[in-house]
Amino acid sequence: MVAGELTDSRHALLVSGSIGMGHDVMADAFAASLAARGWTSETLDAMALLGGAGHRAGESVFRALLGIPGTFDALHFHALRGGNRLAGFLDNQAARRIAPRLSSVLRDSPAPLVVSVFATAASAMSRVRADGVPARTVTFCTDVNPHRLWVHPNTDIYLVPSPTSAAFLRRFEPEARVLVVPAPVRSVFYDAPSRADARAALGVPADAKVVLLMTGSWGLGPLADVARSLAAADVYVLAVAGRAASVEAALRTAAASDSRIVPFGFTDRVPELMAACDVVVTSAGDTCSEARVIGRRMVLLDVVAGHGRENLQHELELGDAVVASTSPDLLVRGVLRALANGTDPTAQDRRTGWEAAVDEIVDGL
Repeated sequence: MVAGELTDSRHALLVSGSIGMGHDVMADAFAASLAARGWTSETLDAMALLGGAGHRAGESVFRALLGIPGTFDALHFHALRGGNRLAGFLDNQAARRIAPRLSSVLRDSPAPLVVSVFATAASAMSRVRADGVPARTVTFCTDVNPHRLWVHPNTDIYLVPSPTSAAFLRRFEPEARVLVVPAPVRSVFYDAPSRADARAALGVPADAKVVLLMTGSWGLGPLADVARSLAAADVYVLAVAGRAASVEAALRTAAASDSRIVPFGFTDRVPELMAACDVVVTSAGDTCSEARVIGRRMVLLDVVAGHGRENLQHELELGDAVVASTSPDLLVRGVLRALANGTDPTAQDRRTGWEAAVDEIVDGL
């Protein structure tokens, strides 16, 4: 095989990043849309391409930054958002390790389309393109305000969630080709059961006030304390810890003292849980798009620093959502007010805008 020769004109490489699950969820949704068009795809983890030690160090540093109040906010707003020397140093340290490995993958298994769903992946892919590896390159930016590390030369198309996102991105690349698209949502959410059927399957009383509580795969925020406060207000709480074992243990301890708390660890039953609830209490992320597809009001917790604060503001602007404090009294009051609304938002179908963007990307390939 000649290096760089495109042997399959309908194959895509998706490059995600295993910090949380949001990037992987978006990569999976992209892969599903491509598969519906007869494309094959492969997904790589940019963090894994750092190598074992690099992967562990990268995730440890990110968790540590989130764990120290104000630290990640400082990094995001001072360094990443505008792009200073520190941001450039961090980007270079990661991209220079990933790019050779990514280039090797593409030379061994060429793909005419590469989609980066992670800022560091976009940076590495820019280097790979500059090194002569042919591919149409797409960066799927999941942040409402793309920071400097999302934007790189040799990128053919950017996908962003709002016109505001497009404007922020173009401060770094004024001529960028940008498509504004709704975040894709997996088909299982469009096929979710009715509220009555979901409650029956879960053993939740049909007339109960029910909240789904989840804040991503890391279980950020005081979930057990929140669950206790809501249950004490006679609210059934379907509480999802994600992959955080310590959070799951705390939720199960809380549930042992109050049957209105129904704990889960990592679960694929989220469409059913969301269908069963009246209100989703969560952080800003892909859960918000899923709630809009099913038609549920949201109470959002401000627990994700940096880009999470900007994404939270965007969700509030979209409507059918309020923000609440994690202070138990204020949170309960906010949730009870949302529950008293009594009317579900109109379920949204986001597929048309998303699929049109995918058509535009693959056109001519």
